[in-house]
Amino acid sequence: MTTVTAERPWVQEMVIVHRVFRRESRYMHDLIGAVRPGDTARAAVLAGLAREYIEGLHNHHTSEDELLWPKLLARVDLDAELVLRMEEQHQVVDAGLLEVERRLAAWERSPAEPERDALVAALAQHRRDLLLHLDEEEQQVLPLIHEHLTVEEWSALSEHARAKTPKDKLLFVLGALLEEATPEERDRFLGLLPLPARLLWRTVGKRSYAKQMNKIRNP
Repeated sequence: MTTVTAERPWVQEMVIVHRVFRRESRYMHDLIGAVRPGDTARAAVLAGLAREYIEGLHNHHTSEDELLWPKLLARVDLDAELVLRMEEQHQVVDAGLLEVERRLAAWERSPAEPERDALVAALAQHRRDLLLHLDEEEQQVLPLIHEHLTVEEWSALSEHARAKTPKDKLLFVLGALLEEATPEERDRFLGLLPLPARLLWRTVGKRSYAKQMNKIRNP
């Protein structure tokens, strides 16, 4: 884990965000694969969840494309090939998500076995593409970010992501981030919130998130 200082970005934040996409891409594949043919109610619930996942991943990659890669390309000449490869991997993931969306719409309209299985196959391919990208980004790019970006530039990435999140989803997103965070990571995330928001999470958000996840994952 990168040491946190006043001068360098806390790049572990990206690892925690990636945990959410790793986990939810696995859950989507497994939960949709378990839906019985004809179960329109369950299909509607999971289709809605999948679209939120797709939007969240798209916004995450858009933030990187707009705020991260241009700065790195301007500062790390010897690693330009790596940064360009990250952009290309985003394009591969985006193409896979378009296929998932296409298959998702067909399955939601008619949750029969062939439509379900085609969607599950698209989700499996998406997860393979995604994990390849996340692994390389964490191993190769995060050290460059830690070295070459300022704290303010790194914070702009987080602010961009928060601005794209509807206010009524902020506590849910926080719960997703905290689900597998270490105690130290949880303390740091919660410490970034104003006191009223921390109280809202502890009194309402934590319980609400757990209830929603239990309903989705254990129907």
